[in-house]
Amino acid sequence: MTSSRLIHLKPDTAPIFWWLVICACVIYGMILLGGVTRLTDSGLSMVDWKPIMGIIPPLSENDWQEMFLKYQQYPEYKKTNFEMTLSEFKPIFMYEYLHRILGRIIGIIFFIPLLYFTLRKAIPPVLIPRLYLLLILGGFQGVLGWYMVKSGLVDDPNVSQYRLTAHLGMAVFIYSLILWTVFDLSLNYNHAIRSRIKWMSSTLTLLIFLMILSGGLVAGTRAGIPFPTWPLMGDTFIPPQIYSMNPSWLSAFEDMATIQFNHRMFAYLLTIFIVIFAIVLLRSNVPRFLKNGTTALLFVLSLQVALGISTLLFYIPIPVAAAHQVGAIALLSVSLFITHSCLSREQI
Repeated sequence: MTSSRLIHLKPDTAPIFWWLVICACVIYGMILLGGVTRLTDSGLSMVDWKPIMGIIPPLSENDWQEMFLKYQQYPEYKKTNFEMTLSEFKPIFMYEYLHRILGRIIGIIFFIPLLYFTLRKAIPPVLIPRLYLLLILGGFQGVLGWYMVKSGLVDDPNVSQYRLTAHLGMAVFIYSLILWTVFDLSLNYNHAIRSRIKWMSSTLTLLIFLMILSGGLVAGTRAGIPFPTWPLMGDTFIPPQIYSMNPSWLSAFEDMATIQFNHRMFAYLLTIFIVIFAIVLLRSNVPRFLKNGTTALLFVLSLQVALGISTLLFYIPIPVAAAHQVGAIALLSVSLFITHSCLSREQI
C-alpha cells in the first residue's frame, strides 16, 4: 500500500470530499423520505408543480382550504379518499411538500458549492465532467418526479410503476455516483486483487441495483399486499397465477403476484451470490479492510432479509418498510466500497 492509512484526504480536495459526503447523506435521507411518502400514499396530495412559488407552504386555514379544494378535484380524492377531512389531508400534504422542499435543498447544496469550486478552479479536471453530469441528472430527477406524479392525476389515481421505478433508480444512481466520487477522493490503496473477485464485486453491485429496481416495481404496484406470508406465497411456494397475463412477460411488470414472486426469487439468488462472494473473498489474500467490508456486507444483508420478511408478515408497517428501503441503499453502499477497493483505482 502507498500509505499506512486507508483513508487519506489531500488538502486541496478535502473541501470537495466533505461537500460530497454531505450531498450523499442528504440524498440518502431523500430516498427515505420518498419511501415514506409512497407508503403513506401522500405523493398525489400536491396536484401542481411550482418550482419557485411551491416553496411556500400553506400558512393559514384559508390556504389549507384552497389546497384541499384543489386535491378534491382529482381522482384520488373522488375515488379513494372521498371521506377524507382537512385534518387528515394535512399530514399527507406535508410529506409530499417536505419531499419536494428537500429536493430543492439538495439542488442548492450541490449547485452553489459546485459554482464556487469551479470559479476557484479547485476541482480536479478529471472530476469536472462527472460533477456537471450530476448537476444535469439532478435537474432531470426533479422533472422525472413531477412526470411520475402526473401519471396519478388521471382517471386511475395510481402513479405509474414504471415512472416510480425510474424515479427511484435515478435517485439511487445519483447517490451511487456521488459515493463513488467520495471514495475516489479519500481511499488510498494499491494492491493486487484476483480478476475473479473484481468480476464478482462488480456483478454484486449491479445485482443490488437491479434488486432495488425490483423493489420499485413492488412499491409501484403494491405487490407486497396480496401475499403477507413467508416462505410460502399463500399455500404454495410458486403461486399458480404468476405469468398469467397475455403476453406472459408483461406479468413481470404489471401483475402483483408475479412481481412479488420475482422480488423474492431475486432476493434468494442475491443472498446466495453474496454468501459465495464472501466465502471467496474471505479465503483470499486480500487486505484486512476488504475482509472487514465483506463482514459488514453480510451483516447488512442479514438485517435487510429480516426487514423484508417482517415487512411481509406484519402487512407493510411503515417504519419497517421504510427501513427495508434504506437498508437496500446501505447494502449498495457497502457493495460500492468493496467494488471500489477491488478495482484499486488511483486516488484523485
